Amino acid sequence: MTSNRICRNTLLVLSVLLATAARGAYLPPHTPVPGGIAVIALDASSSPKPKAEYQQMPVMVVAHGKDWHAVVGIPLKASPGTHVLKVDLSPAALLQVPFEVKKKQYKSQELTIKNRRKVNPDPADLVRIEADFLRIKAAKTYFSPNAPPSLALRWPVTGRISSVFGLRRILNGQARNPHSGLDIAAPEGTKILAPADGIVLETGDFFYNGNTVFVDHGNGLITMFCHLSAIDRHVGDKVRTGDLLGKVGATGRVTGPHLHFGVLLNGQLVDPTLLLPTRQ
Repeated sequence: MTSNRICRNTLLVLSVLLATAARGAYLPPHTPVPGGIAVIALDASSSPKPKAEYQQMPVMVVAHGKDWHAVVGIPLKASPGTHVLKVDLSPAALLQVPFEVKKKQYKSQELTIKNRRKVNPDPADLVRIEADFLRIKAAKTYFSPNAPPSLALRWPVTGRISSVFGLRRILNGQARNPHSGLDIAAPEGTKILAPADGIVLETGDFFYNGNTVFVDHGNGLITMFCHLSAIDRHVGDKVRTGDLLGKVGATGRVTGPHLHFGVLLNGQLVDPTLLLPTRQ
């Protein structure tokens, strides 16, 4: 998508609005860092609803106040600097909209995993991991056309935050991928509740994630619940906020019972706390 000049009647407003400064439905705070969310306001004169794309993935566009807004999930491994959001204002214009991603340094965390195969898998494990990867990737990158009923999520379980998002993980002395979710420690069997309305997209028992549930909330907003002791839903089930999804467990690669809670936007895992209320 290219554009040399933006005419006034299709002007793209590049100002980014914080949720507290805007009217209408909740928007997450503009947090343009690796693992964050960029919230970009699009001119209301663009009608019908614009389409947006980032790194070859469709991006959520929602109405807010008088404007459309793109809600962009930024990869944890994103490099600081100028990134490009592609916007289709058909039939008026195809635009490349630059936005800046700022640097953020996450802390490190060292963990000891007793089951060595969960750190250095055997050849047979690798076959399973590859099959798991394909199913998990399909769930993570799913994009349904329906807009989410809300971008304000509820906490899925009550417990202590044992690992925050973005930690650089060192497992048994070996560097691994950054922590891409929020770990909430709770006793095994604690109920896990849906943080918003949605449809169960995928369930399964995976090598690293253990018993896992994915819920589609619309427009690329997916929530992920890992290490469950029990799954209480089936693929295709419609859930409302507060409905039971499963129970806290210690399946997969863990050091103890907890919920690994992940949030995805346009296929990218972002900091769940950006969509959750502040804990009291």
